[in-house]
Amino acid sequence: MIPPLPLPQTRQPILIIGAGGIVKDAHLPAYQSANFPVAGIFDLNQEKAQNLASAFNIPQVYGSLLELIVQAPPKAIFDIALPASEILATLRLIPDGSACLIQKPMGEDLTQAEEILQLCRAKKLVAGINFQLRYAPAILAARHLLNQGLLGELVDIEINVNVYTPWHLWDFLFKLPRTEILYHSIHYVDLVRSFLGNPQGIYAKATKHPHMSQLASVRSNIIMDYGDTVRANILTNHCHQFGLTNQQSYIKLEGTKGAVKMKLGLLMDYPKGVPDAFEYVVLEPNQEPQWQTMAIIGSWFPHAFIGSMAQVMLAAEGSIAQPDNSVEDCIYTMACVEAAYDSSKQGGISISNKF
Repeated sequence: MIPPLPLPQTRQPILIIGAGGIVKDAHLPAYQSANFPVAGIFDLNQEKAQNLASAFNIPQVYGSLLELIVQAPPKAIFDIALPASEILATLRLIPDGSACLIQKPMGEDLTQAEEILQLCRAKKLVAGINFQLRYAPAILAARHLLNQGLLGELVDIEINVNVYTPWHLWDFLFKLPRTEILYHSIHYVDLVRSFLGNPQGIYAKATKHPHMSQLASVRSNIIMDYGDTVRANILTNHCHQFGLTNQQSYIKLEGTKGAVKMKLGLLMDYPKGVPDAFEYVVLEPNQEPQWQTMAIIGSWFPHAFIGSMAQVMLAAEGSIAQPDNSVEDCIYTMACVEAAYDSSKQGGISISNKF
């Protein structure tokens, strides 16, 4: 039996800043499913905010960010679902001592991430970053098998995404100097960290594609170095425009006693997606390995978003000391991302042409 996701004991009102697609498709459905009360919403595009308020029975649409902050009910959780470039300015307006969930990434680069960390410390904010893949139902199931000792010692993590991603759905990305790692593979970097801790180093290469030349990068290879006996590889290609036949999207964990392979159906034929799948195997003495399937209730979108918000709520009510996804922890995910871009820029060891 997989233990249930820890949820807050108190009903803390959520105020959402931003009414983009991620709020419509993930934040609000997740909060509705978990019975987290959403007290109000604000977006510069009032029509979008009004439409979401009508669709999800949100009682208040604020006319400005200042109005939302001034009229915030006691113990409100601020859900900051904005582009990375707007996080710092918004956090400066949030009352000291507040609780907030900040949309990933934690700034546009490590310098901004450090500024966000220092600001959260100075304002004594209970602040978490929305790296929600950690709390996807399949990930929780895999973590339970690992914690039960069924997989043995974790020695290999492989994440392989070969899909066609319609980047035009996020038009703001076309103006940015960093794309794939910062806005997508960052989830996998954070996930690997959640299992193995901080790596010794990072090797990486981010690449463009002729058919998506307006974007900074759309493919990445990342190796997270955990020494000589543990392998952690992330391989992503968002340009496989050749149909579903050979698309794939999976996370595979291998231990000394067993393994898990999770299919992330959301990323294939996005945004419609295909069904997820969860397979696992546990080695038995003198028996051939037998892979089994496990039915998993829920998926990455929207169910994982319950976990990231729940962590902030639990910390705000005092049930835990700080969120698992706190800014204090997630700064290291940003450090890994920065190292990946540095590695990609530096390039590999050149081959001599003297032969």
